[in-house]
Amino acid sequence: MFILFVVFLYFEYYILNINVHCRNLYKPPVVSMGLMGKKAKGLNAGKKLQKKRNKHKWLNKWYKRSVLGLKEKSDPLKGASQAKGIILSKVQLEAKQPNSAMRKCVRVQLIKNGKQVTAFAPGDGAIKLMDEHDEVVIECIGGKMGRSKGDIPGVRWQVIKINDQSLDALLKGRIEKARK
Repeated sequence: MFILFVVFLYFEYYILNINVHCRNLYKPPVVSMGLMGKKAKGLNAGKKLQKKRNKHKWLNKWYKRSVLGLKEKSDPLKGASQAKGIILSKVQLEAKQPNSAMRKCVRVQLIKNGKQVTAFAPGDGAIKLMDEHDEVVIECIGGKMGRSKGDIPGVRWQVIKINDQSLDALLKGRIEKARK
């Protein structure tokens, strides 16, 4: 009796399967849900999807920095690529490991907001061309994400002009340093 019942169930399952396959010859592929597995669907789901998107935008650090203006707030140059300043003093910074050198830098007070920054003096003998109270133009040194570059710890800026004369031209001897 039990065996007949099992055979009957198997036969019924087999017949149903054939019927299902005959009716649905094409089945769309199953798509994985991904990150938004429980997203709203249907005609009136737009508002809910919009709210969810706006909520999750704030988890992206680049979006947050852009909207809140965090770069301009923390940046001494306030988002500008270059800025003028006055040299306060010359300093030497020790290079990070494994290098051992004294990197020549200057402390500069920015004219636009009075903030003090340390700027690198690139090139051989560049520090000799700079004196206290000279007016210099500084720019970003080009490190990743606006940070310091190479083996100079904490220095994000470099000098490109002294008293409105190009530092590169001064180092190559094309022009002499002007008196101010």
